[in-house]
Amino acid sequence: MMRYCFLLLLFVPFLAEAQISTLVTVRAKARDAKFIGSSIGGAHITIRDAATGTILAEGLTEGGTGNTSRIMSQPHNRYDQLSDVNTAFFRTDLMLEEPTFVTIEARGPVNYRQAQVVSSTQMWLIPGEDILDDGVVLEIPGFIIDILQPRTHQRLTLDSLHNRMLSVRANMVMMCGCTISDGGLWNAREIEVQAIIKRNGVIWRTIPMSIVEPNLFGMQTVVDDPGQYEVTVYAIDRRTANTGVDVVNFLIE
Repeated sequence: MMRYCFLLLLFVPFLAEAQISTLVTVRAKARDAKFIGSSIGGAHITIRDAATGTILAEGLTEGGTGNTSRIMSQPHNRYDQLSDVNTAFFRTDLMLEEPTFVTIEARGPVNYRQAQVVSSTQMWLIPGEDILDDGVVLEIPGFIIDILQPRTHQRLTLDSLHNRMLSVRANMVMMCGCTISDGGLWNAREIEVQAIIKRNGVIWRTIPMSIVEPNLFGMQTVVDDPGQYEVTVYAIDRRTANTGVDVVNFLIE
């Protein structure tokens, strides 16, 4: 019996060392922009065992969008770190027994479902080999677009429209929440924004939208007939392949 207990005591440290702490850092970065953090609701990160589908960890990126100059203006050399101590991230401490092949997914921005994008990658995690600094960076392409006018299911009358002019306005930002402005770092002049207007299910007009003030785009058109209307606002930056869409339906009586 004593010999059995002695062997068991020898075996316990081995069991304790079988699972090794492994820190994993994940960030989500908007394409041609900054990191997705708390100011836009963060990105939801999921780490799964690729073989079994078991979720090993999940949570939100939290923190700031990062240093604008470092990310957007300064030249980058190989191995340069883009993030700083305040840049949004998700970090987890996984207890791994052996090298594990995982799928790492970012879905965001969390608070803007109509604009959410999923980005993922796969890699091996090695027990005890922490992934720190920038960590795993997943790119989130696109724009966040919110049509502000007209409102969803709004009822208008021809007489209520000043000179029968229908106004369409939409708010648009980068996926990190960064500002789009006339001639700014994210230049509205370089982004095509259009409003596709349907009347009673048929495309009626497609009209360019222009910048009104930072993040706000608008256009006007004369309406001469009542009907069921739908407006699709889309944006595309052909240099980066960033795109975004929002849709509203409304009634003109």
